[in-house]
Amino acid sequence: MNTELSFGDGGLCADDGDMISAIFKDHSDMVYRLAVSQAKNKADAEDVFQEVFVRLIKSGKTFESDEHVKAWLIRVTVNCCKKQKNTAWLRRTVPLEEWSESLAAEESDDLSDVCHAVANLPQKYRTIIHLFYYEDMPVAEIGRVLGMKQSNALSRLRRARNILREKLKGEYSYE
Repeated sequence: MNTELSFGDGGLCADDGDMISAIFKDHSDMVYRLAVSQAKNKADAEDVFQEVFVRLIKSGKTFESDEHVKAWLIRVTVNCCKKQKNTAWLRRTVPLEEWSESLAAEESDDLSDVCHAVANLPQKYRTIIHLFYYEDMPVAEIGRVLGMKQSNALSRLRRARNILREKLKGEYSYE
């Protein structure tokens, strides 16, 4: 099976099984990393990951380019994470203070202080940091994908950096 993405005159249609496989192969790691950074735990991230690709299959959407596919997947992943946080189950539960510490220790004993600091950022800042540093997206594209002006995305990135700088103050040299 050929899993190369090719965008002809009509674009790429999500109804094509080979194209779905190619999209999955090319973008599944990015979707999963983004879901983990947003959901903060593997189980919820796996649920979001599955939901994103189910929506892709059901959408029958036609994509113009690989960048269009990537932007759509990012937007759907962020929206699914937001939706998941608003479920009745999560609204009725009280988070434990030790949860993030035990989860981080359970998942990886060697996670750096930077990873912990990023994981504890509010979602809107985690998203910007993740897309900028982990997915190497330029600020203009981040703004477009998240539906905000480039200046707003840049401002949010600066605020996230300042929060991280404060949290990590004295631990790292910024020279």
